Amino acid sequence: MENVIATDKRRALGRGLDSLLPARPRVVTVSEVQGIAPTIAPETPPPLPAEMPQVPGSAAVIRIALDHIDENPYQTRRAFDPKALGELAESIRANGIVQPIVVRPSSHGRYTLILGERRCRAAKLAGETTIPTIVRQVSSEQAAEMTVIENLQRQDLNCLEQAQAFARLSREFGLTQEQIGQKTGCSRESVSNYMRLLKLPEEVQQFLMEGKLGFSEARVLLQLINPGAIPHFAKEAVEKQLSVAQLTALVEYANLPGEPATNGEPTPKWVDPNVRAIQTELEQILGCRVRISDRKGKGKIQIEYASLEDFDRVIEMLKGKS
Repeated sequence: MENVIATDKRRALGRGLDSLLPARPRVVTVSEVQGIAPTIAPETPPPLPAEMPQVPGSAAVIRIALDHIDENPYQTRRAFDPKALGELAESIRANGIVQPIVVRPSSHGRYTLILGERRCRAAKLAGETTIPTIVRQVSSEQAAEMTVIENLQRQDLNCLEQAQAFARLSREFGLTQEQIGQKTGCSRESVSNYMRLLKLPEEVQQFLMEGKLGFSEARVLLQLINPGAIPHFAKEAVEKQLSVAQLTALVEYANLPGEPATNGEPTPKWVDPNVRAIQTELEQILGCRVRISDRKGKGKIQIEYASLEDFDRVIEMLKGKS
């Protein structure tokens, strides 16, 4: 059941929704709020209709017709479980909608959804024609930020949807990975790692969207020296239901130069667990992919960077000036 937003999940996400929405919305009538001027966000979106002004310092909960609310253009969730929606609809029939949705004014008396798409869909299934709503004057960037934070707090996004959400914040609002991390409560390294998933071939991204592969498998696939081999290894991982360790072994073997397969099947390369642990630790510290090739105590350490920003940051860290 998700007709209320859980407040005990991921409160460390940036400023959190509590800083963007009042914690305890107050239900008022239209007559109580007549004549109070709205608070306008920096972007100056369209003003609220005269009969529904926003109350500074509080949240007026009003009922708005569902057919006057347009979809959220920044919604990154692609799929909604029909069974879960049905259960939420039954809850709404029995108990009503406890947590109001959040919209912003659009044009011609319409509104654009910010938070609460599941509640809107379930309310329609339950036969509701109106829904409790908080109307907020926010910019497009604030609306996108609120949508991403809500989904992250609820842990509703799969890894590809999360990557797409970060990429959209970067593309449409010019935010750096550092700024995205600050707004959503993720480290800059995590934001970078998620956005790298968008470099995967389309068919592999589809595996991620369907939940057939996860974030860990995707990161392993990105370690392939030959990008053209990624779809083949992804398909094999899905069909054979390979563990992350098994997939890692196959990828490491594939990256070995000039070593033939045995009887047509690749022989997984054994990697010293101490070397693997150091490699993982370096990746976490540097925020970049690290490969360690060790042969009887000799070898090399390779550090890969995704941008000039990454390059400069890693160099400064190696110089001890981080």
